[in-house]
Amino acid sequence: MTTVTTRTVTYPADGLTMIGHLALPAGVDRRPAVLIGPEGTGLNDFQRRRADALAELGYVALAFDINGGRWFTDPEEMLAHALPLLADPDRMRDIGHAALDVLRAEPRTDRDRIAAIGYGTGGAIVLELGRDGVDLRAIGTVNALTTGRPGEAARIRCPVWAGVGSEDPIMPAEQRDAFAAEMQAAGVDWRLVVYGGALHAFHHPPVEQTVRPGVGHHPQHAERAWRDIVGLLAECMPVTASGESP
Repeated sequence: MTTVTTRTVTYPADGLTMIGHLALPAGVDRRPAVLIGPEGTGLNDFQRRRADALAELGYVALAFDINGGRWFTDPEEMLAHALPLLADPDRMRDIGHAALDVLRAEPRTDRDRIAAIGYGTGGAIVLELGRDGVDLRAIGTVNALTTGRPGEAARIRCPVWAGVGSEDPIMPAEQRDAFAAEMQAAGVDWRLVVYGGALHAFHHPPVEQTVRPGVGHHPQHAERAWRDIVGLLAECMPVTASGESP
């Protein structure tokens, strides 16, 4: 197994001290890098393992924070924090840019090869980075079919992949259609995968908290969505053992 080195990184954003998780692959050479946005509940060990898994594949990976180190166990408290954030594209961009600055400052990061993936609120944040014109190689999101301000999707400079559950009441068919229309009108290279029978947050294992209706884990689709994201990265930002593009 490839040796992965991890460390906690702290940085200011959104008036908070964010606590991110950086994972580095073996070696000392520069590698393509991935920014990973967490769900609205925050950054926990499950999200940190996403970064570790990508480092195993040869990527520098930063799982960034959105809640100042907090993990919300109360759904209502989470929504009270997440909904105002989701309604403010500039705040989302500031959070994303702060994390991106940390990733770019890592000596192992190849600044010309950075992708961003995100889940829920974290997915909305990485989409806003794309709409802000950030030079990314790929954007991948799960449960994050947000639409942006008129015309700004035309600034997205990379392929966009999005996954959502067919039975997700938070991302219903109307939201899927709006997202698709935005991407298509902007001329984005986009893909939308609808996972049959899956609810919202289908990608995340059950946690000890009161779950809202319409939220539930789907192990098979969770694994499929992860494989799809890894495939997106392999397509848009391949890495060899030495870290160089083939």
